[in-house]
Amino acid sequence: MGLGGSQPHPKPDANTSHSNFRSGLKGVRKGGFRKNRRMEPPNAPTQLQTQKQKPTLSCPECGSTSLYKDGLRYLKDGTTIQRWLCRNCAYRFSDPNKTRKQKLNPLDMFQHASKIQTLILNPPSAFIYNCQGSREAKSRAPTGQSKLVQTLAEVETRTEKRAAGATLKPNESILKGKIIEYLWYLKKQGYATSTVETYVRILKILHKRGANLFDPESVKKVIAQQENWSKGRKWNVVKAYTLFLKMQGLTWEKPRYKPVTKLPFIPTEKEIDELIAGSCRQIATFLQVLKETGARRGEAFNLRWKDIDLINRTIRITPEKGSEPRIFHISEKLAAMLGRLPKKSEKVWIYKTARNLEREFRRQRKKVANKLGTPRILQIHCHTLRHWKATIEYAKTKDILYVQKLLGHKSLKTTLLYTQLIALPQNKEYICKAAENVDEAKDLIEAGFEYVTDLNGVKLFRKLKTSYLGSPVHP
Repeated sequence: MGLGGSQPHPKPDANTSHSNFRSGLKGVRKGGFRKNRRMEPPNAPTQLQTQKQKPTLSCPECGSTSLYKDGLRYLKDGTTIQRWLCRNCAYRFSDPNKTRKQKLNPLDMFQHASKIQTLILNPPSAFIYNCQGSREAKSRAPTGQSKLVQTLAEVETRTEKRAAGATLKPNESILKGKIIEYLWYLKKQGYATSTVETYVRILKILHKRGANLFDPESVKKVIAQQENWSKGRKWNVVKAYTLFLKMQGLTWEKPRYKPVTKLPFIPTEKEIDELIAGSCRQIATFLQVLKETGARRGEAFNLRWKDIDLINRTIRITPEKGSEPRIFHISEKLAAMLGRLPKKSEKVWIYKTARNLEREFRRQRKKVANKLGTPRILQIHCHTLRHWKATIEYAKTKDILYVQKLLGHKSLKTTLLYTQLIALPQNKEYICKAAENVDEAKDLIEAGFEYVTDLNGVKLFRKLKTSYLGSPVHP
């Protein structure tokens, strides 16, 4: 006995092998042998030997033990069976001695069924226990050429039924790639940035509302179901989708939608000034630019500081949609408003896109309309100020060619719309002004007054009192 009651280490004898002796030493520690560990007899088989004695799985066709795991078979009741593939003869089989079945999580089973259905494989009604064409021994007869032909025919029939019942939607990644390709196609064709953004947004709306963009009939159905869309909007959607098909070299029979021409809403100058006065600095300046120039929203948004001359008080407008370039003299009020804006970049406005500016404009418009209790202000859009400018200029000058040049229209037909907005009173009424010197007479003539007569040393001028539709009579 050693100190502390410890037992001496055992020594190997002649009948004990060196490996068994080392395995026995594993149970020895400083304080002696482990109390709860039983020493195995020297001749007991090891764990590795026990595993080797288990029967190994072999191919029932050729007897080879070189196998691959070939996935799971999913059954109707939610269980799975492990499948094997022989690397020697390519024979597929299940373990004939013991088939392992595992209960699937209902969520996993649903996801699996959805994946199978998306890939146009066997629908849920065709999930069968035996795999087709596997030559499974003993459980079924070998599959011959006639059985293989029958199997392919069944798969083709199921695919046709699926195609007749519903149109398969494309993969999300494929659709996103096509939309990006469509965006660059429009840019290469020279479409304006606002048009590109609108058309791309239209395709996303169609897809979101259930249309398959690769099936024209599906798109027609979705467009027809949008009862709250005007004919003009549907016509715009048809144009956007037609370009999408043209990009892919395809055509379709367009639905017959035509925009209905409507006279635009024309606010009073007082309403416009109230909206400008109640908006933030950026939006107020932007609206003042639109009011004095009659430019489109995109043209005003693309302004750079190099286009503005605050000394001579001029603004150069770069055209959009094939219009003509223009230059305008601006008022001292607008020049002062532009001078107060921060010049942090070459762009005049702080908004990254025109849509962001439009969103902020709508918030400001709603705030002003609620504050003043004037619902008519809610009908004012950025393009409304272009209509207002054209109507006012035609009412002053009666010169349609001058209005055409002011707006940058290439076609006079577009400008003729504003002649319909002038309302002449049944009883002619005039505005009368008197000029005592040459400068006053000059100003009156430039404002559209015509000379009538001299009276008591002054010259009298008159101008027909007119108004535009929807607004009160004003000089």
